[in-house]
Amino acid sequence: MLEDYRDAVVAYARQFGADLDGLRIVVDCGNGMASLATPQVLRELGAEVVTLNGNVDGHFPGRGSKPTEGTLGDCLRFMADGSFDLGIAHDGDADRIVVMTGDGEVVHEDTVLAMLAEEYVAAADSEEPTVVTTPNASARIDERVRAAGGRVERVALGYLHDGIADARDGGADVAFAAEPWKHVHTRFGGWIDGVASAAVLARLVAEIPLAERREPIPERPYTKISVPCADDAKVDAMARLTETLPERFPAASVDDEYGVRLELPDASWVLVRPSGTEPYLRIYAESDDVETLAEAAKTVVEDAITDAA
Repeated sequence: MLEDYRDAVVAYARQFGADLDGLRIVVDCGNGMASLATPQVLRELGAEVVTLNGNVDGHFPGRGSKPTEGTLGDCLRFMADGSFDLGIAHDGDADRIVVMTGDGEVVHEDTVLAMLAEEYVAAADSEEPTVVTTPNASARIDERVRAAGGRVERVALGYLHDGIADARDGGADVAFAAEPWKHVHTRFGGWIDGVASAAVLARLVAEIPLAERREPIPERPYTKISVPCADDAKVDAMARLTETLPERFPAASVDDEYGVRLELPDASWVLVRPSGTEPYLRIYAESDDVETLAEAAKTVVEDAITDAA
């Protein structure tokens, strides 16, 4: 079954990009299940692969299971000292993927999502292909999807598969679905698949180098703020914010289906949503002047919480 799966990923990835002949890729498997798939798939596609933490061990002796800039320190230093075209890192069950430049820089997860989304929308043969993502995902995704002729639908965090089903029930052709680090390749399968992401991204980079693919994708500063809010005040505070946030940012388009998300004409955006586990309202913001945007939103949020209390 494992061999069949690897063969299927190889066949699927060959629909995109270019052959990997000569491409040098570092794969940090994190002692997880990717050890059995990603290096083998990339080698079958023609890449020269250097594997780190490539034995399956549930104690995760090489690094923490979750790949972050902190846990990937050894991998990033290894890449900086070598000569590589691309780096890939996975978590324990290989659904999560982190992408690194050849010299050991982590590429923002929303930039990776935007690259794949644009590619899938451009390759679709439907009139308006749809990408399903979450409210905290960057507006850079919307920009690249629109440029390719598609549209974005957002669904609550943790409900990606429900979002796919709802979009299809509404008649949409879902070309791709993702939240940061986790991708559903809808033409390949209905599950989150970091191995497929690695294979497709590698072939895209073989066709157009990573730096060139990143060039048209705006990478604005991003911040997240937690504002204390009692659990029993959250519903009232959020109801007030559906009115007061649009009043504070009258030029913004508003989506209040999953929290309150405002997108400004320059593609800056701010999202306010209640934490499901802690007594906070979360503010997410992305802008060239992110501190000013976040502070303006925070003032409105604090006023709503005070009024709700």
